[in-house]
Amino acid sequence: MFIGGLIGGKGGIYIAFIFAVILNFGSYWFSDKIVLKMYRAQEVSESAAPDLYNIVRNLALKAQLPMPRVYIIPGETPNAFATGRNANHAVVAVTEGIMRILNKEEIEGVISRELSHIKDGDMLISSIAATISGAIGMLASMAQWAAIFAPLAAAVIQMAISRSREYLADASGANITKNPYGLDSALEKLSRASRAVPMDANPSTAHLFIVNPLTGKSLMNLFSAHPPMEDGIARLRSMKPY
Repeated sequence: MFIGGLIGGKGGIYIAFIFAVILNFGSYWFSDKIVLKMYRAQEVSESAAPDLYNIVRNLALKAQLPMPRVYIIPGETPNAFATGRNANHAVVAVTEGIMRILNKEEIEGVISRELSHIKDGDMLISSIAATISGAIGMLASMAQWAAIFAPLAAAVIQMAISRSREYLADASGANITKNPYGLDSALEKLSRASRAVPMDANPSTAHLFIVNPLTGKSLMNLFSAHPPMEDGIARLRSMKPY
């Protein structure tokens, strides 16, 4: 509404208010669908991707979670994220690239971490933050104020998603598999591979991924909600198998 007022005065405030109501409703119900469509993710069945599906199902049972839907994102950049408004409407998405470079133990580490986001209720706030951030960026672009408000869009994400939640997901993921070394090894591989094969990611959704897809490519990195990968790896290496 503030941005609407700057753009169009009192009329702009009313228009922005209506936009905000629609945005919040849409964010709650459709944020997962928006993000999945953005990355052309395709839902897979057990028959289509038996290994991945079985890993997700087994870990969901261990985490005492309903079975999430499983999606695969086309592309060689190795990455993954979870989304959905709650545990009963959850989605786990992985790229084709991550399936090619990680072994089973490492994939289990990645999936367990994403399931931790589901269990801890991080998904809804992440998805809504992505939608709101994208809307701020769109309004700023319409007013040709992108240079001013693009950092604001990233700041919205940083306020909503603290780095401590990422560290918690690391620890919770290791607790599900009872093996911190699978996730440790996976993060190390993903950190290297994401730099070698960059991802064409929207900055407003970058925080959803297990590895920051904007590494080294954008000013938005300054506002990243992702903690340094080296810190996460060091924390996991200090943990002992359960």
